[in-house]
Amino acid sequence: MIDPYLLEQFVVFSETGTLAETAQRLMITQPSVTRNMQKLEDLLGVTLFERKPNKIHLTQTGQLAATEAKKLLASQEAFIQKVQAFEYSQQHMTLTSVAPGPLFLVKHLPKEEREALEWSADLLPPEKSEEVLLNHRFNLVISHQEIQSDQIESFYLGTESLEVNLDPFTQLASQSQVTFQDLKGMSFVVLTDIGIWKKLIQEAIPEAKFLYQEDLTALSELTQYSAFPFFSTNLSPFNQAPLSQSQGLRKKLPITDETASVAFYATYLKTNKSRLLPLLKCLQTIWQKGAAETKTALKRP
Repeated sequence: MIDPYLLEQFVVFSETGTLAETAQRLMITQPSVTRNMQKLEDLLGVTLFERKPNKIHLTQTGQLAATEAKKLLASQEAFIQKVQAFEYSQQHMTLTSVAPGPLFLVKHLPKEEREALEWSADLLPPEKSEEVLLNHRFNLVISHQEIQSDQIESFYLGTESLEVNLDPFTQLASQSQVTFQDLKGMSFVVLTDIGIWKKLIQEAIPEAKFLYQEDLTALSELTQYSAFPFFSTNLSPFNQAPLSQSQGLRKKLPITDETASVAFYATYLKTNKSRLLPLLKCLQTIWQKGAAETKTALKRP
């Protein structure tokens, strides 16, 4: 077996090209690097270096060895991370989502379930769902993509439906509902990190302008002191953030396009199903109750 530290030093040499720079980067002595490179060469039984007075560089075999060493070290690091993540996943319930709305529900879980759950406020790119489950980074991914495979399955949680909040004195606000086409050419204030909804609204509303805000407090102030419309969903009432205070200054209308309503699923490894199922059913119940209340509120004049 070749010790990883030999490969690490060899890879650094392949990147720096000199023994002196290799020693400096690794904070060891140059004679130590020289000895270790010779040791690696002896262990492999090949010529890795071409040595000339005051100069040393990799042979073609050495270049190949450096490429393979990088792969081996990366594989070793992935092995360590996966094993550590698996151990952590056996002791904790971890959750991530591709959109912010489903995360609002977590705060409304019963205390016992809520305290047992860890969730990330950083939204997950949808294409990473399977990867983070198989690598045990998360036990649970809430996504708009249903996955059914040998190792992974999805559990339907509910549907999130997009709404627009308009200045009540505009002509459009006199309607009971709108379509994306009705919103053509309008300017909206939008939170930057809204996951899958960002691409959806950009593609669905013709000629619209989106004034993205990184900070929720700044967005809240804009909605209170300007007439810019903004979006919410049937899950927004679960959010206790400042923006919810601005919704009373607008006329909230449902968007009726089919693409404005998105089904969400809790996706997990089948091996974790039994320990996750009580939590999933609880989330589903909260979601359905909130959706029903929002639907009733939108029907009020």
